[in-house]
Amino acid sequence: MRIMTWNINSLRLRLPLLERLCAENQPDIVCLQETKVTDDLFPLDAVQALGFPHVCFRGMKSYNGVAILSRQPMRMLTDTPDWCDRGDCRHIAVECGEGTDAVTVHDFYVPAGGDIPDPVENPKFAHKLAFVEEARAWFAQRDVCRTVVVGDLNIAPLEHDVWSHRQLLKIVSHTPEETSRLLAWQNSGFVDAMRHFVPADEKLYTWWSYRNRDWSASNRGRRLDHVWVTPDLVPALRDMSVLRPVRDWEKPSDHVPVIVDLAI
Repeated sequence: MRIMTWNINSLRLRLPLLERLCAENQPDIVCLQETKVTDDLFPLDAVQALGFPHVCFRGMKSYNGVAILSRQPMRMLTDTPDWCDRGDCRHIAVECGEGTDAVTVHDFYVPAGGDIPDPVENPKFAHKLAFVEEARAWFAQRDVCRTVVVGDLNIAPLEHDVWSHRQLLKIVSHTPEETSRLLAWQNSGFVDAMRHFVPADEKLYTWWSYRNRDWSASNRGRRLDHVWVTPDLVPALRDMSVLRPVRDWEKPSDHVPVIVDLAI
């Protein structure tokens, strides 16, 4: 099973890029974030034409939105929370396969949190912290197995997940308030599949700001996109790729796709 996760930053705008990605990489499941399209305008026919007859999505106008595309049948889970009671389309979950062989896939888009890392001064940052804490508590209450969590979690938790640990400690996405909460969520029952392949002392990024024109040369990146698996799926992990060249494609997202292969 090849799973690809990507913050596409507008599905309709970047549909040609998605088509190229799928043709070149042949994923079995694609998890998208920031689709930015209401459900009634979702380009279902165009997505299915890419080879994904099974599609689940939740969207809203101009903001947020998540979708999961699959070559094989899947069932959308309907018992997931409305995180922070916002109804803002930041999570979708599906079950693929049958019986004991089934795998559950969660696709998340965590709030970015604004620019000020203070929950009192900045309601967006307070929302982000509350969202991550709520997700941690929800998963901690469950006996999760054969589960994959992917998405733009908007937090770079480790020292080498950012270009400068020291300079970004007070920058939203790498503050201790965020990283401690994200790692606590991860420790509720998951293994970092990306760091399974790339040691924690090596730099690893998935996002480079639009503000930096020569993004590749300066390489001031952050790892905001993640893939986690439950411990029972760790033996099935086969490979992981961060598709960095996609950042140089025409009209790119500021995030690049991540692919993980599992032998299941």
